[in-house]
Amino acid sequence: MLVYQDLLTGDELLSDSFPYREIENGILWEVDGKWVVQGAIDVDIGANPSAEGGGDDEGVDDQAVKVVDIVDTFRLQEQPPFDKKQFVTFMKRYIKNLSAKLDAEKQEEFKKNIEGATKYLLGKLKDLQFFVGESMHDDGGLVFAYYKDGATDPTFLYFSHGLKEVKC
Repeated sequence: MLVYQDLLTGDELLSDSFPYREIENGILWEVDGKWVVQGAIDVDIGANPSAEGGGDDEGVDDQAVKVVDIVDTFRLQEQPPFDKKQFVTFMKRYIKNLSAKLDAEKQEEFKKNIEGATKYLLGKLKDLQFFVGESMHDDGGLVFAYYKDGATDPTFLYFSHGLKEVKC
């Protein structure tokens, strides 16, 4: 299994259990998330509760919770939305911090294509949700989520150059 960690913080953000598609010249990875239900496990042990005097409301009060699989699996923490100025400020800092961690070839590729990816994200800014890794480190990468037209499940966007592949 492969896990993808934030290159700046070491937080686990993704794994190969969630296939990705490269967009914006490979700078962004697009990953489909899904809403899943956790809790409220209904175990059928073969007993007939009505014959035993039991009702539907008997037993443990177990609450089902809907979560997004990627957010739950990697314990992503949602952040307040950014306005355009805040986003541009974040991107400048992120580009500077990430570029310092990349080798020369990756750095050149990143700097060549990051402007297009930034414009792509700016075009979706009002529709994006922002997430950081579990450590909630300020200088780490962001994970973006949005809903495509008519979709009920979110699509996540990752900066590919900001991820480090780790074999587990």
